[in-house]
Amino acid sequence: MRVVVVGATGNVGTAVLAALDRRPEVTSIVGVARRMPARSAEPYSRAQWVSLDIAAATDPDEAVAALTEAFHGADAVIHLAWLIQPDSHRDLLRRVNVEGTRHVVRAVADAGVRTVVVASSVGAYAPSPESGARPESWPTTGIRTSHYSVDKVAQERVLDEFESAVPHVCVTRLRPALIFQGDAGAEIHRYFLGRWAPVHRLGARRPPVLPLPRGLRLQVVHADDVAAAFAAAAVLGRRGAFNICVDEVLGAAELAGIVDHGRFVQLPVAWVRAAVAAGHRAGVIAADAGWLDMAMKAPVMDTSRARAELDWRPRRSAGDTVRELLDGMAAGDGARSVPMRANDRRRIHLPIDRPADSASAGDGEPQASERIEHRLLNLYLSDHLTGASAGAARISRMASDFVDTPVFAALSSIEAEIRAERSFLAQLLDDLGMRQMRHRQAIAVVGERLGRLKGNGRVLARSPMTLLLEAELMRSAVLGKRGVWQTLAENAEDLGLDPSVFHELSARALHQHERLDEVHAYARRTAFREDRAGSRAEGDLRS
Repeated sequence: MRVVVVGATGNVGTAVLAALDRRPEVTSIVGVARRMPARSAEPYSRAQWVSLDIAAATDPDEAVAALTEAFHGADAVIHLAWLIQPDSHRDLLRRVNVEGTRHVVRAVADAGVRTVVVASSVGAYAPSPESGARPESWPTTGIRTSHYSVDKVAQERVLDEFESAVPHVCVTRLRPALIFQGDAGAEIHRYFLGRWAPVHRLGARRPPVLPLPRGLRLQVVHADDVAAAFAAAAVLGRRGAFNICVDEVLGAAELAGIVDHGRFVQLPVAWVRAAVAAGHRAGVIAADAGWLDMAMKAPVMDTSRARAELDWRPRRSAGDTVRELLDGMAAGDGARSVPMRANDRRRIHLPIDRPADSASAGDGEPQASERIEHRLLNLYLSDHLTGASAGAARISRMASDFVDTPVFAALSSIEAEIRAERSFLAQLLDDLGMRQMRHRQAIAVVGERLGRLKGNGRVLARSPMTLLLEAELMRSAVLGKRGVWQTLAENAEDLGLDPSVFHELSARALHQHERLDEVHAYARRTAFREDRAGSRAEGDLRS
């Protein structure tokens, strides 16, 4: 059978690809995503790929038409796509998460697909005043202070309408608990804790006491177990809703035991909520207080139906799943897709099909010959690393600012490549025994931020000219970056390095320049048009 996975590059989607590949009934897998993964890497190499936007910046009829074409010949569609950030842009989240689901099921009907399996959530359920486990019949009215819960409820209503209008399609809803795995460590760090959280220290030191909101109870499930449930649902074609989680409930004592010391303090929920809300407003914490509300109020789920009808059993315990996540966060683990990209620079892969340590010509560290003037090369590479730091900051802000435009996929993919290249260059400096001039990098990043204070004709709204100027700056920066790869290729033999790596990076820079040309073309068409300035207003004077 042929299965299409929409949203196949995130935490669950990555695991689902591997789970489908293990099912003998599945003979063909198609991955659909806005941003393409490294298609030669596992498990992404197991699928054919289609790049499309289900709702963020695409006309609804165009999105449905593109999805219908992607679904042609499929026996089942698994819909996982869900936008978590930026949570401050509710119109964008609602459009992608709720209307995007509507587009997917319309395309399922138009393409004649007989089964659609949709990722709902424990967040769709109403609060439970009692501690007993709740079956799938528990009301799906959600938790109103959580935008995630509100949108999951709206998604459930879309599915209700679809089932009523198109009864011949088998609609399956999986409602998982919190989904963790080690390779999602970096992703969860970015989406929920934010870049200021020092999670890398968890590998060497755990907090002496674990502060938790009073009454917290968590059910979790490993991504591999969730993926197995999605694969089973797609193959078996069972209608209705299924709770997916480990029956074990983790409270304060259990969570404190997982962090190795067992010591915890329970704080009033109102105090914790106020701290999370303040941290989110300050930009220190990525998740808003609604996530805490959902964690505190979501009911415990009963998984009897999934066990009976899907023949599903979790293979990982709740405790082991949380331990794996903590280890993955400390290590900055990830996978070869943009959402799942790693944090730790030694785990980041270059945007070419070889590992980041393959620049060395031998088995050990590269060795520069006596013909190389060490001091001058150190200064040259350090200056390029400074430029790379500023460029990474700029492209990151561009991807964030223009997430609601058709060029987001290109900007986001270029951002991942530039960050990987910057990390590679930093590692190369270390491998060559050279010193990074961190004060220069800090100055460059500050300079990049000050450079955002441009007179683009707007103060309180995002100027339609901003993208045009930013694209022009990034095009120049990418060509400048190409120079360092050409220089390293020319001197690779004297440095004990593999020149082919730098030839490929030089070619990659040209490809980035071509994609930035496409961004610039879009910006040229919209820069001076009030009716095409973008769907979101945002200040141009940014600190």
